[in-house]
Amino acid sequence: MIMASNNGSIGKWEVVKKGKKNSNTAAGGKQADKKFGGGRKALTESNLHSLPPLKMSETLFEGFEKMGKKQNKEQVPPSAESQQKKPSVNKQSKKPSPVPTSTQYKNLEEAFKALDVGELKHQLERSQTLFPENPSVWVKDLAGYLNLKLTVLESEPTLSSYAHDYPYSLAGKELRSVIKALIGRCSDTLQEFFNHCVYTMLRELDKHTGEPLHGYRVCIQAILQDKPRIATQNLAEYLELLRSVQNRPVKCLTIMWALGQAGFYDLSQGLRVWLGIMLPVLGMKALSSYAIAYLERLLLLHANLTKGFGIMGPKEFFPLLDFAFMPKNALSSSLQEQLRRLYPRLKALAFGAKPESTLHTYLPSFLSRATPNCPNDMKRELLGSMTECLCVDVQSLGVWRQLYTKHLPQSSLLLNHLLKTWNSLPPKLRSDLQETVQSFRVTNEEMRDATDSQDLLECNTLCHKLQLKMRGRRFPWYRLLMALLVFAAGFIAHDVRSHGSFAESTTASYLHSSGAMAVSQQAWSKVTLYTQEGVSWLETNAPYYYSECVRVLGPLLEKALEKTKDAAVTISENTSKLILWVRENTPLLIEWVSANTPDSVFQVLEYLKELLLFLHQNYVLPALAYTAYLLQQAWSSLQDSCNGEVSISCLQSHAISFTNSTWHVLQDATSALKTWAQELLTRA
Repeated sequence: MIMASNNGSIGKWEVVKKGKKNSNTAAGGKQADKKFGGGRKALTESNLHSLPPLKMSETLFEGFEKMGKKQNKEQVPPSAESQQKKPSVNKQSKKPSPVPTSTQYKNLEEAFKALDVGELKHQLERSQTLFPENPSVWVKDLAGYLNLKLTVLESEPTLSSYAHDYPYSLAGKELRSVIKALIGRCSDTLQEFFNHCVYTMLRELDKHTGEPLHGYRVCIQAILQDKPRIATQNLAEYLELLRSVQNRPVKCLTIMWALGQAGFYDLSQGLRVWLGIMLPVLGMKALSSYAIAYLERLLLLHANLTKGFGIMGPKEFFPLLDFAFMPKNALSSSLQEQLRRLYPRLKALAFGAKPESTLHTYLPSFLSRATPNCPNDMKRELLGSMTECLCVDVQSLGVWRQLYTKHLPQSSLLLNHLLKTWNSLPPKLRSDLQETVQSFRVTNEEMRDATDSQDLLECNTLCHKLQLKMRGRRFPWYRLLMALLVFAAGFIAHDVRSHGSFAESTTASYLHSSGAMAVSQQAWSKVTLYTQEGVSWLETNAPYYYSECVRVLGPLLEKALEKTKDAAVTISENTSKLILWVRENTPLLIEWVSANTPDSVFQVLEYLKELLLFLHQNYVLPALAYTAYLLQQAWSSLQDSCNGEVSISCLQSHAISFTNSTWHVLQDATSALKTWAQELLTRA
């Protein structure tokens, strides 16, 4: 029997047994006090930062299990054989008796099915009754109970071969509701409960008993599913803990798994965990594989990257670039290739939502890495990224001018790349480069007196070639041709309209005087002649070919017509049957709907009918009357503009003026659209 002791200490418990002296009772009380650490304390009184070297207080469930085991051992009566062999019993009593273990299951599915949710509720209610003001005890009892019941051996600490929400995804609906309800009631202690689960898992790994940790994993996933920010509150402390156990890969992977669960529910928190915990250990052989696999799963799970903008900056991005492109680094070739596949998405996350205002901060690091001796793949990526910086962010040119004198070899590579890709550069960048290249020429002349290096000569030569490119642009023949065609069409249309007909226009007289009219008439006569010959050929040969088509295709067309008739008859019969069925069942359906429809629906229909009548009387009819009034006013205005009589010539003049105004509006709209498109292409 378990009861409170009378020694005056609240929260201390002792075991009272029959036939024992008071001294034994006191000893049992002391032993129980030792087991429970001298009473329960709230988690807020503990120091989480010193958790690894300290032993956490045992949960209510664990204490009751140990006390129950001891009580069961003391209550078992000795057998007759044991009484006869007292010496052997005494010898055997010195050996520790084996601790009973829980049932082992083949897989977690069986363990979750065998878990008694009613018993769990009873244990939690008991814990809440005994410790009503200590919610940290409730959640610890939950974790201890789940971990004791889910006794399935773990394959490996990261569970990479399962879904991202395993093992919490195996929990039933009732068990999830119990866990979520308890976590919701203990929201103030979730941070310390999360730390408790992580540190308890690490302590269990120290025991080398191979005990499963699925209960703590389920609690961690349940916490981070609703509040993923909890995992990122103490990243610096967890990084220090990770480095302190870096010689124990299983512990490191356990920490990385626990913190990484936040990213599956919030991309921004997942990136913080990866950059704060996994990136610093990316070079370690035992941890790099899981770090990159987690990053790949994280980016595949969150297709929309906008929620991750603003997390990664130049400080975090460029180590990733070095890992992805620098040869012979700490990553294996397969991991480097895997990271390189993820690089475009990481680059988009780093540049963020407004690259036009942030890319100039990336240019110095890009430029410093673009040495002539860097690998070709990395050089290609650096030159492309620097070109993107110059195109998107106008401040990048100013940054480049400041760095030019100290990075002559890198600037030479960038200038050569711009020269080779000049035709594909946006027009805005071409115009902006004029001032920058001219400033480089001036700087080269100033530096030539002090030094005469090969890099300076190459930069000077490339600047000269770029200036020649800027001055010697190709003539825009296509634009000129289009402008001439538009101008000629407009001139001819205006000429014909002003003279009344084409024959009296200046264009026709010019064509007559130049002989072009005679040539065109001759060409027209030839076209007419060949057309007449073609018509006569058709008149002669069309009947023959028609008879041949009838002879060859006639039977096929007759069969197709018969099939079409049969199909039409079949469709007609089925349609008539359907119509008959609808006629027979429609009254029944109406009766059923009338019988099963609430009166409120008919009231809503009545209200809707009244609303439509109100709209018709107060809005539709006045709108129609106002429209008729406007049409009458428009007709009166048209009569006044035509001097009281609406004639065809008056309508023609109005149509011409409307056409002219429409043409001007279209020209303005086209020019505005062209300007907008050019600005858009320049930004791109």
